[in-house]
Amino acid sequence: MRESRDQFAALRRKIARIEGSPALAGPGSVPLGHADADAVLGGGLARGRLHELFALDAADASSGAGFAAMLALRMGGPVVWLRTQDAERLGGGLHAPGLGEIGIDPAALVLGVLPDAKAVLRAGLDVVRCAAVGVAVVELWRNPRELDLTATRRLAVAAESSGVTALLLRVEAVPMPSAAHTRWTVRAGPSAALEGNAPGHPAIDVELLRQRGRPAGTGWLLEWDRDRTIFREPGGQATISGAVVPLPAGGPAGAGIVPIRRAG
Repeated sequence: MRESRDQFAALRRKIARIEGSPALAGPGSVPLGHADADAVLGGGLARGRLHELFALDAADASSGAGFAAMLALRMGGPVVWLRTQDAERLGGGLHAPGLGEIGIDPAALVLGVLPDAKAVLRAGLDVVRCAAVGVAVVELWRNPRELDLTATRRLAVAAESSGVTALLLRVEAVPMPSAAHTRWTVRAGPSAALEGNAPGHPAIDVELLRQRGRPAGTGWLLEWDRDRTIFREPGGQATISGAVVPLPAGGPAGAGIVPIRRAG
């Protein structure tokens, strides 16, 4: 119990520092850069809403984390990433060099590792209510009983009130009714090799399962352009592995990411 209180206190101190930052632009749609996806989304991904990202298989956890990181970069502003100790155990720590390859400065990411799903949801609600935060990533594995329709409604209402974009990253989980504005599945996709058969840009295979008030049921193979920080159609025909953000089991998160440390 003492450990949990200390972790919440540390997280609140980090959020307090973020609250001194200028407020972000108001709610709107942020184009992803991929013309077809943006057309289906009505111009882009809605800021200040709750979006669900599902990596249905644990093997796609890194792709799910990569998609969340790419979206966070597109949406802009300070990023707070919350996950459980089980996520660290099952998937490994977030990999700072991998985040850097996507274009995120690991030193600018606030990472909170909390004891369980209840603690993550509680902290997540506080973070989403902080209007100076750009994106809150709430990562949960499997289907914790604390994550129900009521919990997602609270996150959705908080996001709409504050303008913070909430990304609910679900790994090895079964989709269920929620208050999310959009729901996606994500898995690793083949990337097109560059000249000389050099490794290509990260690519992910996504499907839009649901979006409020608009059509869904469409999927795309998205390639990430780090230099322009946009998604685009993959280039070329040759393919190689498309893994995006390594999550090394038991590995360090990297010097640039400052986790809320746990005792023991």
